[in-house]
Amino acid sequence: MSDNDVLLLGAVVALLVGGPVAGVVAAAPAAGTGAATGGVAADAEGVRAVASVGSGVDAAGPRRGASVDGDTTTNVDTTTNVDTTANGDQCVGHTSTRANGVTVVSVQGARFGADGGKTAARLVAFGPEGRVLWVKRSASDPGVVWSYDVDPLGNGNLFVTATRRGTTLLYELNTTTGETVWTEELPYTDTHDADPLNETHVVIAHMRNYDAANETNDDRVVVYDRVDDEVEWTWRFAPRFDRSVGGEYTDDWTHLNDVDRVGDSVLLSPRNFDQVLLVNRSTGEIDLRLGSDENHDVLHAQHNPDYLESRSGDPTFLVADSENERIVEYEHDDGEWTRTWTLGSGESFSWPRDADRLKNGHTLIGDSRNNRVVEVTPRGEVVWEVYAPWLVYDVERVPVGGFPSDAYADLGGSRGPTMADIGGTGDFALRGPGADPPSTAELEACDAALSNHTGGFGDVSLGSPSDADDGDDGEGTGADDGSDDTGTDDPGAGGTSDDEGPRETVATAVPTTDTGVLAPGFDLVAVAVAAVAAVIAATVARRRD
Repeated sequence: MSDNDVLLLGAVVALLVGGPVAGVVAAAPAAGTGAATGGVAADAEGVRAVASVGSGVDAAGPRRGASVDGDTTTNVDTTTNVDTTANGDQCVGHTSTRANGVTVVSVQGARFGADGGKTAARLVAFGPEGRVLWVKRSASDPGVVWSYDVDPLGNGNLFVTATRRGTTLLYELNTTTGETVWTEELPYTDTHDADPLNETHVVIAHMRNYDAANETNDDRVVVYDRVDDEVEWTWRFAPRFDRSVGGEYTDDWTHLNDVDRVGDSVLLSPRNFDQVLLVNRSTGEIDLRLGSDENHDVLHAQHNPDYLESRSGDPTFLVADSENERIVEYEHDDGEWTRTWTLGSGESFSWPRDADRLKNGHTLIGDSRNNRVVEVTPRGEVVWEVYAPWLVYDVERVPVGGFPSDAYADLGGSRGPTMADIGGTGDFALRGPGADPPSTAELEACDAALSNHTGGFGDVSLGSPSDADDGDDGEGTGADDGSDDTGTDDPGAGGTSDDEGPRETVATAVPTTDTGVLAPGFDLVAVAVAAVAAVIAATVARRRD
């Protein structure tokens, strides 16, 4: 074959394989090096890197800061070709997918010094490419000690649950100015979650509520009227649960770390009971219960469960199963719970405490002790990763431009399909370049960047409901084009090699065959082989002529 024939063959293969699957990284060796190309680490939801044989690079691609053939690449993320020094941001991990929105992270600041003091709590907003937009140093304003739950509101602001010493602090953050709109301090200890129901009423998870005088524990859920300063509805764990269940009855009995409104019900997470409860507010009955005390095969000290519902109407719980170091999904059908999806293990997660299903079928996860946030495909491929030291608590993905609603209520949490509905059920390990946790050096560099970051508030609008797209479906106006207006998240800035930025994805069924999961790229390989054969045949025919 002539050189022109070879070029023609290569062009056809590149067109067939590279065209239909956007985001393929084809790292061919330079001419004259003599290196042969290696295998492709492929995934049905995202194809990644090609490594050269003998280079010592894993087929999945190195993390930022790895050594490639003896060359140090400290300032270049080799999986995205993003020069992080030029970006001025050291918190971008592995990123092959452009996030459809702004990701807000509540960081607790749980790093302790020799004097017993802790690092400051903060809220951090990351743009679609993972670069830091703004940092709210909530320890200084409004005086937070521990930062917990964060909820996006229909007006573009954030509703935050935090604590001071001995009290609970609720506040609203204006994401355009960075200023605190209002604060409400309550005589509740260590509240982890409160969700706004409307402009005046809030549902609160009230724990650590032991009454020593009466020797009773009054851990409960309340609906509180902020205007009239009164509790309008209460649901108590006692006497529904025996004092022998859960944690220390005279101290942290339930550790009720989450409450979410689900229609006329509330979804509760008493961590120390190893259970998730769906409580009917009208009747007070527990309509659904997942798990039981110390049955750690089901749940173990879980956090932040979300309620989903399948197309067939089956209630489904997506749960950060923290002490089991995994994310799980359970579906309720015919009176029985079935675990339909399991992701990760202690090799990749360290105390994960939040998991939200995005509209594209991916899952956004707060990997707490690994000090990072990852977006993961149904089969476990990490496609987006940022670092957020120290100790991630809650994570929310907010579409640029806000939600298509001006309702003053919690609009966060899961907004996507169940795994059963998209054919993604099964047990999966975390994989890809972002599977391994960041190094200490990477976290230290990110911490320094966050500590010194200034500005950014108002660069990306989270509050234009009339123009908004309601989430991560890869379509619409809000999430797709917002970063182009700011300069902060321009895909062409900072040395990125792709003018259009990392690819975006939409929710589709996971491909299968009659015998199981379709081999990644099988159809494309078959087409490519056929194309190669056609080119060779044409070449032979020309020579015969």
